[in-house]
Amino acid sequence: MNRRHFLGGAASGAAALALWQLLPGEAEAAYPFTLTDAQWREKLSPWAYKVLRQQATEHPYSSALNKEHRAGIFACAGCGQKLFSSKTKFDSGTGWPSFWAPLPKAVGTSRDLDLGYPRTEVHCARCGGHLGHVFDDGPRPTGKRYCMNGVALNFLPA
Repeated sequence: MNRRHFLGGAASGAAALALWQLLPGEAEAAYPFTLTDAQWREKLSPWAYKVLRQQATEHPYSSALNKEHRAGIFACAGCGQKLFSSKTKFDSGTGWPSFWAPLPKAVGTSRDLDLGYPRTEVHCARCGGHLGHVFDDGPRPTGKRYCMNGVALNFLPA
């Protein structure tokens, strides 16, 4: 392989990646629950706004929901959509509330390349709020680890 072929291939790969990022993803779809930016800011705490609306990540081990072990449901702090059952919660040792499965049709996913490598972002299917990411290193039966920001969730005891 000569230099010309190498540079041409690298340029083609970069162009393909740029076009792939521009393709519409599930996260860009319209959501049934919407508010203006001003309404979101009024409704949410500053940290919840940063996470849910600006895709920030809270500090590990900062959420009281890490130690929440009662029976109940974890819902979106933005719109109240029921997201995860306490039956699927587990201690991942990562510092964020983790679940091996969401409730049916509760969440959506999209591509996230913010750190320079592909990850799968998890968002609320009702309002589009950023919840966290899902990884393939969770327990049985799904093998998934839905690693969620606690500030993006509210706990509803059973």
